[in-house]
Amino acid sequence: ATYLDTQVERAPPVGPNEEDAGAKCNRLRPSLLPGLRGRSCGTPHCRSTAPPSVFQPSRLTATGPDVSALLLGHTSDTVLSLRSVSPSNTTGLIGSPSCGNGVTQWVLTTVQAGKNAVWVQLRLRKNLRLCGKNETDADCCPKPLCVLETLQVSACVGGTPRASLLIQAEIHARLVPANAGAGNKTIIPNQVYQPLGSCPCDLTFRACDIRCCCDKDCSVEEVKLFVSHCLPGPFGGQVPAAPGYQCSEQSSANSPDWFPFLCVNSPPENSPYLGLFYQGDTITSKPGPSFQSPVLSAPLPVRAYIQGSPILLLTDQYFTIPQRGLEQCVNNAPVPFLENFNVNCVTILRSCPAGLPLQTQPTNLSITLKDGQGGDVVVDVIDEVAIDMSLFISNTVATLDEGLVCENVTLALDYTFYWKGNGLTNVTLTRTVGTITFNTSVALTTRYSAVFLNGDLMSEPNSGNPGYQVGRPVIAGTLDTLGNKSGSVQRTSLNVWKPVSDGLCSTAESKPVLFGENSTSGCLLPVSRQDLTRCDLLRDAVTSLQAALITATYVAKSGNPDPLIMTDWANISFVTLNSSTTMDDTTSSCSGVPSHQHIHVLSLITGMVEGRAQRDIHSLLVSYTLSHWALDCGGGDSSPCMDPLETKLFPITSSVTFTDIPISTGPPKTRFQVNFTEYDCNRNDVCWPELAFPMTKYYTGEPYSQSLAKGLILIFFFITASILGTPWRQIRQAWA
Repeated sequence: ATYLDTQVERAPPVGPNEEDAGAKCNRLRPSLLPGLRGRSCGTPHCRSTAPPSVFQPSRLTATGPDVSALLLGHTSDTVLSLRSVSPSNTTGLIGSPSCGNGVTQWVLTTVQAGKNAVWVQLRLRKNLRLCGKNETDADCCPKPLCVLETLQVSACVGGTPRASLLIQAEIHARLVPANAGAGNKTIIPNQVYQPLGSCPCDLTFRACDIRCCCDKDCSVEEVKLFVSHCLPGPFGGQVPAAPGYQCSEQSSANSPDWFPFLCVNSPPENSPYLGLFYQGDTITSKPGPSFQSPVLSAPLPVRAYIQGSPILLLTDQYFTIPQRGLEQCVNNAPVPFLENFNVNCVTILRSCPAGLPLQTQPTNLSITLKDGQGGDVVVDVIDEVAIDMSLFISNTVATLDEGLVCENVTLALDYTFYWKGNGLTNVTLTRTVGTITFNTSVALTTRYSAVFLNGDLMSEPNSGNPGYQVGRPVIAGTLDTLGNKSGSVQRTSLNVWKPVSDGLCSTAESKPVLFGENSTSGCLLPVSRQDLTRCDLLRDAVTSLQAALITATYVAKSGNPDPLIMTDWANISFVTLNSSTTMDDTTSSCSGVPSHQHIHVLSLITGMVEGRAQRDIHSLLVSYTLSHWALDCGGGDSSPCMDPLETKLFPITSSVTFTDIPISTGPPKTRFQVNFTEYDCNRNDVCWPELAFPMTKYYTGEPYSQSLAKGLILIFFFITASILGTPWRQIRQAWA
């Protein structure tokens, strides 16, 4: 409703017997009756003025391309203007309204909604589609945050602003996948010529629908729970078969001689149940005699990839890469979609290899794969030559008569799969080759890996969506405050020791911490008696070796963190070593050596997605265990104690432990709730709620309404028999 007021002008003086016009107006004004609002008080000295203009509401936040508000009050000669404004750099405030129009990407329209009300509508003229790579079209969004501006709509009368409306527009681009609708949705065939699928009551994807007996997601045990209450009719999947008079339903073995001339020839696409779910259509039969109904070939469905499904070649064969299985390497193992792996295979060479996988050609590796979207993708091969062969050749095993030189031996095959939606967009292979020269048999370590990256080439693989998946690396990071990425987190990993070759720390490698997998590993550090005389340097050296495993300061809470949102990350807590503690060092021993590093990860379940628990990391603690290192000259080996340069091996270890935080089930029960068992039928021999059995809810043999009716009938018969029985007859006779 619009509040209308009146203004009173000062009237000239009047006589003593004449009432002042202004007083008359003031006398009539306090009533404010609905019929008098906005009207004259009946004298020539009073006049009504136009109601004030106001926007309702006066401030808006727009997250979509359409905005509307209501202008109330005097609107007959009101002109609207639109412009883009920004707050002042000094005061932070927006200037006063202006009647001048500015150049904006919005269209302003008005619709009269009443005598004193106008709908003001704004529509964005920009397309909210996200621009593609290297796209120069101006009618798209170059960034996900497409529109971020402040608009001001001014209502002006005679060039003077009377009211203003501020609109804060913050609109994001619409992200539409290339294969929208081909994800986790039930594929429904063409509804023009057939009912809504073979099981219309299957409404929930990958979940059992109650009373839907044709739902393939229901197990045998679940179907037994409601097998007697299945949904009837076509909605429950119980569509009767084609009648026997159809020409396609009789075979030559059991049909009579006259059947081919008198049967009904109707296409199988026609069904009387089409109109139940869709505005169906019919197919006109082709004229002419036909003794055999044609068999219509259905189009081959596109086989979209889902997580874990094998990647296929154009010949529908599995695409294979050497992988590890059953503690050994398998040369022909299928590659699962969206599952990363990195394996090393050790092969003893006594002669130059001649076949796969150690001898490969780029033409044999550049094969064509199905992309999962109805097309194909070709593997792009990039060759690299290994210079440092120590990463692939370990030690000799046996001796041969003469030396061998093996050229172009395949040392590593590293695949990178780029995916989007349920298909592949690009596949690159980096093949590492090298020349092996040896006079003895060698143990050759080859590497095979596959990494799936989503989107552009610079994206990084995640470890879950959103919760962590068991076996995926724990994502860590460091805060980058330099350059244009101020406030973002640069990804890295948490590592533990991975001893190789001789097990020494100088040649040991590191491996990432995998979520949900506890592990303990270490390496050996050679220490001499001379090193034990400089304990401070020894402790610093061990501390540096352990600190190199964990260079991150943050850990990602979920498996797909955003580097720009700090709430997706948690601080890593480090238990600092107390430097003020007195070290009990002697001539040939050092104490307080941080020889063991322990990573303790606390995880918890934060929700469910399609029935699967989503696990996040709550916190991460890194602690150290101090050890006492001393030379042991017993056992007949006294050389380390005699020779100051003779070394002895000391272990440096690292471990990781995952602990699940239990989900709180509510406040603990009080002592009254624990001890009160009078009405608990499970813990008490006397169950008072079952006294009226079977008229209570504890009786489940039949519906409650039927059991209640039968119980009341039995009570009625019991009372009637008691009244008409012998005891009551004797009472009536004595009373008479």
